[in-house]
Amino acid sequence: MTTRDERIAAVIFGLLDKRAPGATICPSEAARALGHDEFAWRASMPEVRRVAAALARDGSLRVTAHGEDVDALQARGPIRLGRPLSRD
Repeated sequence: MTTRDERIAAVIFGLLDKRAPGATICPSEAARALGHDEFAWRASMPEVRRVAAALARDGSLRVTAHGEDVDALQARGPIRLGRPLSRD
């Protein structure tokens, strides 16, 4: 992971840490935290989805659409990012 990817991951997990257990975030929340103006956050969206996909592949993040697991790079429409389901 590049330094930029690590920053994106840190922002994603930082936002999740501020939410209730089981809550999710929209990738745009992470993108907005990375770039404060309209152009910058929109330009960050592909990077956020790419990093989310990598984190999901290694099991540290869950990417969903309509409550179902999806590939962040293949999904069309809105997705949500959250902690993986506990395996108790």
